[in-house]
Amino acid sequence: MLNKVNEFRKKFKFTQEDLANKLGVTRQTIISIEQGKYIASLPLAMKIARIFGVPVEEVFSLEEGELY
Repeated sequence: MLNKVNEFRKKFKFTQEDLANKLGVTRQTIISIEQGKYIASLPLAMKIARIFGVPVEEVFSLEEGELY
């Protein structure tokens, strides 16, 4: 899964800690999501997208072949 969490976070001038606090998760969770080591649950992905004011599909997308 690809994501643009880092890109949006920097656009909004949030630190990883800022975003983690807004979401009620740890900074390590944000680091892991940004590095692609952890795939956010659907509720968490929706919260992230809501904070950035965009549809979840703008922040997260599947890589080619991940549907199968």
